[in-house]
Amino acid sequence: MIDYGIIKRPLTTEKTTVQRETDNQYTFEVDRRANRIEIKRAVEQIFEVRVDTVRTQHVKGKIKMRGRIPGKRKDWKKAIVTLSAGERIDIFEGA
Repeated sequence: MIDYGIIKRPLTTEKTTVQRETDNQYTFEVDRRANRIEIKRAVEQIFEVRVDTVRTQHVKGKIKMRGRIPGKRKDWKKAIVTLSAGERIDIFEGA
């Protein structure tokens, strides 16, 4: 896989902001087929940082109603990346 194809987008919520400030952890939506090693390599190459650990989680899509017809959102995968001490990703800072 291409590195830019593995990392789809960063996730920014209140919880991920607290994790970023206190634990130096960043959260991304990633390709469902990617494993931890591929995610670690992609983050290190794209953002030029050192990664300590990667935790992944499969998120099931919610059932939503479109009028009277039920629909389903897509399933997706989330990765929580812990960076080494002193490392940070600048795109998140100042947003």
